[in-house]
Amino acid sequence: MNIYKADLHTHTLLSPCGDLEMTPDNIIALALERGVDVIAITDHNSTRHCRLAEHYSTNRDIFVLCGAEVTTKEEAHCLCYMPDHERLDILQEYLDKHLPDIPNDPDLFGDQVQIDEDFNIVYEEPRLLTSAIDQSVNQIADFVHSVGGLFVPAHIDKLKNSLIAQLGFIPFDLEYDAVELSEHGNKDEILKIHKYLKNKTFTRSSDAHIPDRVGVSPCYLRLETRSFDEIAMAFRQQEGREVLLDPPSAV
Repeated sequence: MNIYKADLHTHTLLSPCGDLEMTPDNIIALALERGVDVIAITDHNSTRHCRLAEHYSTNRDIFVLCGAEVTTKEEAHCLCYMPDHERLDILQEYLDKHLPDIPNDPDLFGDQVQIDEDFNIVYEEPRLLTSAIDQSVNQIADFVHSVGGLFVPAHIDKLKNSLIAQLGFIPFDLEYDAVELSEHGNKDEILKIHKYLKNKTFTRSSDAHIPDRVGVSPCYLRLETRSFDEIAMAFRQQEGREVLLDPPSAV
């Protein structure tokens, strides 16, 4: 088995709150510079920069996990990861269908632009990507799993836009593959209150919106190799694969 440093939650400049320097090429370059082996591209309610990030990872020692950070009807953030381009497109179609028609105000919220490898703007999302879609957390999880994706409630320790903040708990009938902590989230403190999470997999991510944050709050994946299927096995604690919140030397 190998240990891979992973940042499983980053935003490009497509997210309205993402810094304009958070171009996919810059994210990949920064991740490599900081020793990150696995990086996830998870813009708010959009997958449109995942392929470009993959392009910049070609022939470089990094794996790109593709997905989105989806805002549920309950105003909770959840990470949805997809195994391939076909199902990534299915997720994008789902998000396009369920994102409400609330226009973005770039002066207030920020630009929402998709670029190509020559840094040309090829698309500008007119609807506000940080809006809640019209689907509940259970509906989103069911959809993601129906197409073979992974579903992870995001930054559950945060006091805003987490399932615990919004509902007070994580629904017991919700199917999820792991839960995410933010940089300063304390697993032991969470478990004191939410004992039902005892056997769940915890990840930790940067939720980077600016270049300085890329890779600064990683978790570590024990995998045979870097792939979606191996990461899924780690989330599910199968066949020796696992997620560590600290580097192995500190465990």
